[in-house]
Amino acid sequence: MLRTHNLGELNIHNLNEQVTLSGWVQKTRDLGGMTFIDLRDRYGITQLAFNLEIEKELCLRARKLGREYVIQVAGKVIERSSKNKNIPTGEIEIQVEILTILNSSKTPPFTIESETDGGDELRMKYRYLDIRRKPVRENLILRHRVAASTRHYLDKQGFIEVETPYLIKSTPEGARDFVVPSRMNPQQFYALPQSPQTFKQLLMVGGIDKYYQIVKCFRDEDLRSDRQPEFTQIDCEMSFIDQEEILNTFEGLTRHLLKEVKGVELKKFPRITYDAAMQNYGSDKPDIRFDMKFIDLTKTCQGFGFDVFDKSDLVIGINVKGCAEFSRKKIDKLVDFVKSPQVGSTGLIYCKYNDDNSSKSSVDKFFDEKQRDFWAEKASCNSGDLLLIMSGEVNRTRKSLSALRLHLAEELKLRNPDEFAPLWVVDFPLLEWDEESERFHAMHHPFTSPKKEDIKKLDSHPSEVRANAYDLVLNGNEIGGGSIRIHDKELQKLMFKHLGFSDEEAQNQFGFLMEAFEYGAPPHGGVAFGFDRLCAILGGSESIRDFIAFPKNNSGRDIMIDSPSNIDSSQLDELNIKLKE
Repeated sequence: MLRTHNLGELNIHNLNEQVTLSGWVQKTRDLGGMTFIDLRDRYGITQLAFNLEIEKELCLRARKLGREYVIQVAGKVIERSSKNKNIPTGEIEIQVEILTILNSSKTPPFTIESETDGGDELRMKYRYLDIRRKPVRENLILRHRVAASTRHYLDKQGFIEVETPYLIKSTPEGARDFVVPSRMNPQQFYALPQSPQTFKQLLMVGGIDKYYQIVKCFRDEDLRSDRQPEFTQIDCEMSFIDQEEILNTFEGLTRHLLKEVKGVELKKFPRITYDAAMQNYGSDKPDIRFDMKFIDLTKTCQGFGFDVFDKSDLVIGINVKGCAEFSRKKIDKLVDFVKSPQVGSTGLIYCKYNDDNSSKSSVDKFFDEKQRDFWAEKASCNSGDLLLIMSGEVNRTRKSLSALRLHLAEELKLRNPDEFAPLWVVDFPLLEWDEESERFHAMHHPFTSPKKEDIKKLDSHPSEVRANAYDLVLNGNEIGGGSIRIHDKELQKLMFKHLGFSDEEAQNQFGFLMEAFEYGAPPHGGVAFGFDRLCAILGGSESIRDFIAFPKNNSGRDIMIDSPSNIDSSQLDELNIKLKE
């Protein structure tokens, strides 16, 4: 037996027991006649004690151990004279009688402790060492707990976990596919799934009724902190339901996960339409942990000879409570922020409402105190508040002010990671116009059902058609989204038509689904949660990379195993692939 206990479970109740322990050497301390070693495994740390006077040879061997050596010790549990109340094993230590080196170790390239000296790239190259650090290990344990709790909840709700294929057919809609050449079918390719969408719909046709899968998905797109080329979804579908039943079911899942994993009980899941979200926050995934709703000042601000406002489609502002004391230097930094390439605004107007009831704006030349008081009334500004105003084209102005709102919330520490504020966003547009291709695209996917009362607008006013779609937002992040699906062949054909598919193209790409609809497809709908992102939010992090065991970097590379890489020419020949010279 290599161990009788793990390194996190021994305590004062185990005094005088003979134990055998195994783990990695975290730290060695030589104190005159004593040597102490912190031995670590995934469960915790236990201190080992070696006495030079009692076991000289054993103590000298211990002093030669390097960091990350894998060792086994046997000895007696004794009480520590200097206790450590910060760890569960801090009242005891092991008086070592036998020491066995199971494996030696090179000096690690970075310190394997909670606070490390290793940069991101270095730690990703040696990810197997990084996983030994407590923060990374705890992130992976949290991910496991979220997965286990998800399965527990969905199993109790009558869902069946069904695996769907990874080698599927490529379709041009959505993000770019990862493609896989077929050796047995020369010059033909599989695609890795961006989601199991069509398969879960076919499972509903098959009568499965309630399906789920914690599934790996793949998208060949540009990366950032919340994206990876391969990611995981909690993918779900239900038959004979309406939108209300789906929202209630997955509110239940979210409540269950927050209670089980974080000990947090949530009651309210507010709902807001897509149009209201854009008008109030400039985003379809607003963070409602803090206020700062947009105030429409267009009519209030126009007609006073200030061209910047007069020539704008929209003038909107936010009330930054208690921030009238911002210095000119600080406001200039905010102006620089909104003018940065990632925000792309042309400028920012401010108005301070001072504690002495006076007001001062950056456009006092055009707007007197009476007019500034109108702004204050419209924006509910009180003494000590700061009103920030932006103007321009509608969508661009909303997007820029949304970025400023989040930037201010970060600076003012209004986004508490231990607070959880969920929100359903409903009634999305069914279609969105793409300037590049000059045609409409599905905002979600081609199988999303339009609202029944809006179907008649598909021919005359397609941009006004609302989708039977919904997103679940948590702390300003979209953690899940879905829709009621089209289950009627004729309506699906109409949808393909408005997306610019010819009958031949629709048949070629989705004929199997259209045919399935002819065999009694039930009304159905579902949702998919971004599992990695959900874990990151529950773990209080902005990056999903911290919650993936072996993530890719921002170039889509696994620098640990050096992937992607070239393959042997014989493999290319078998696949009938010739590389350009």
